Amino acid sequence: MRCLNFAVKPLLLFPALAALLLSGCVMAPKPYKKPAAPAKPVQTGKFWWGTSTASFQNEDRGGTPGSRDAFKTDWDVFAEEGHIPPRGDEATFSWTHFDKDLAALKKLGVNHYRFGIEWGRVEPKPGVFNEVAIAQYVKMAKDLRAAGIEPIVTLWHFTFPDWLYDSKHKAKSNFLNPGVEKAWNGYVARMATALAPYVRIYVPQNEPNGDLYISYFGGYWPPALLATPGALKKANTVAATMFRDAALIVRSKRPDAIIMGIYSIPNWRRNYFQDPTQFVYNMMMHQNWDHLDRVADTMDIIGVNYYYSQDASASRFIIRPHGELASNYTQNGWEIDPEGFHATLTNVYNRYGKPIVVTENGIGTQSEQKKIRYFREHVNQMRRAMNDGVDIRGYLPWTLIDNYEWAEGYAANFGLTYLDKKNMRLVIQPSGEWFQKFVKANPKP
Repeated sequence: MRCLNFAVKPLLLFPALAALLLSGCVMAPKPYKKPAAPAKPVQTGKFWWGTSTASFQNEDRGGTPGSRDAFKTDWDVFAEEGHIPPRGDEATFSWTHFDKDLAALKKLGVNHYRFGIEWGRVEPKPGVFNEVAIAQYVKMAKDLRAAGIEPIVTLWHFTFPDWLYDSKHKAKSNFLNPGVEKAWNGYVARMATALAPYVRIYVPQNEPNGDLYISYFGGYWPPALLATPGALKKANTVAATMFRDAALIVRSKRPDAIIMGIYSIPNWRRNYFQDPTQFVYNMMMHQNWDHLDRVADTMDIIGVNYYYSQDASASRFIIRPHGELASNYTQNGWEIDPEGFHATLTNVYNRYGKPIVVTENGIGTQSEQKKIRYFREHVNQMRRAMNDGVDIRGYLPWTLIDNYEWAEGYAANFGLTYLDKKNMRLVIQPSGEWFQKFVKANPKP
């Protein structure tokens, strides 16, 4: 899943935020300068109705400790350190029982499916590749194609192999590890070569913008650096370089590849009373655009992940609502705002002028009726944006299965299905049944 929102450790960061608020030292991002030459039109075929998942949130281990298949990610180590709830070894069994996921996708009637590659599983030790794991990812893509479902592969969805994460030297972990770029290029080349016969659509990074701010400034995700603007700036530069390298490598293996960047873009609202210098608002605009500005020219499609609107103010980060406080909030305490979805889609298109796919949109709730209403209202706002001239090519709600939600653990119900462990099958929930009927009735939105 996407990053949740720009979270910070409030009590520790409050003095820094207060000082920055008073100084107003963060300027708004500069307008994006589009390339002089118009981009070649990208052919995407029929409208993409689909859904998305992430490897770490869904895949079980599939091996035994000490075996050649054993691996860890930075998130596993982060959980062992006690920072987040452990995911467990089973997740939703999407590794050893991918057949149940495929069966559910067929029932839903989708034509596209986005899944992730777990870098640590593929390369459990530096330079040592697990060919069995690579072959299984290839088979997943091949089986999707055979079922008439276009695979979309995410090469990085928040997690790094544990050998790039150093608990004792967190300022040299993950995007700041001195060897990360070389290792990344080797991993991408290996996967792009293997997947080329069956995969045309690649996502080098899922929501790098949100991960960077949460991990290198907010202190919530690994490597948990708190209020370190220098590290954030450097990590952003490295992440953008890695994205650009991945786009080049993928196209060298498959010249007709479609490269899609995916970004978490909340609808940030100005709050002139609580944020008089516009420091917080400007910072959130940097979160939205800084990474994307550096790589937009390399991609064919921009993937937009939208969940909520939020006032851009320090108090909103320090005092965060929890739970479904009212009908317009989710289990995560996010404000439901369908019109904010229209604003986000319009803003992204106006800034970059590239085709958009809605790669995540969803709600954590125990009420299936509320979930259906959320999807219906947001699809209507997507249609409104399309009528206003926004070039939207697809809609992939989050997510296929109720699963682990990162630092929140198993605390939110986003799935179109849930896992029945007794029968090892996915049960389609009422929201999934609604989506199934909607897709069938609306081949075009």
